[in-house]
Amino acid sequence: MDEFSDLKISRRDLLIAGALTATTASVPSLAGAAEARPEPVRQPVSAKVSLQVNGQRRELELDTRTTLLDALREHLHLAGTKKGCDHGQCGACTVIADGRRINSCLSLAVMHEGSNITTIEGLGTPDKPHPMQAAFVKHDGYQCGYCTPGQICSAVSVLDEIRRGAPSHVTADLTARPLPTPEEIRERMSGNICRCGAYSNIVDAITEVAGRTA
Repeated sequence: MDEFSDLKISRRDLLIAGALTATTASVPSLAGAAEARPEPVRQPVSAKVSLQVNGQRRELELDTRTTLLDALREHLHLAGTKKGCDHGQCGACTVIADGRRINSCLSLAVMHEGSNITTIEGLGTPDKPHPMQAAFVKHDGYQCGYCTPGQICSAVSVLDEIRRGAPSHVTADLTARPLPTPEEIRERMSGNICRCGAYSNIVDAITEVAGRTA
């Protein structure tokens, strides 16, 4: 007689045994759980940073992970530069660093040691606004105003790019100095999003300033 002929097991017992086997296999051993200890929390690293902000030298000691945007807003209390998407896609955080516009949310403050940073506060004052600021007011180039500081900083830089002869994707003749046409302005300002849709007024404002400073 077969040695297993007297072994009787019900379908229910078989299912229970299978479930217990699967559970045992999926639970890590106590030894393995003891080894999986979390790594100790690393302390932040600080560094001294010297910036020339709106013509004034500012000395800061910052966590090396601090963005230029947060350094300006949280440490220097220059709240004109706005935090929008925080991913470099909306342009609300645009400032001018060493003569060129950048998205300050994507740049670490420690990368700008000794840099000359201009924010919206450094372009003009209520009593003596920058020509671009005055043109935005005249042409109603804003509605809610949240993106306006970044728009204006970018617009100032756009006209400087055109004066320097830097081409864009829509520049037809790369050997000639580009003109501040609506097409050029729209292309160069495409990284600054206005959720209110004041784009035509923004182009009018930039065009006026370009005509007065050509």
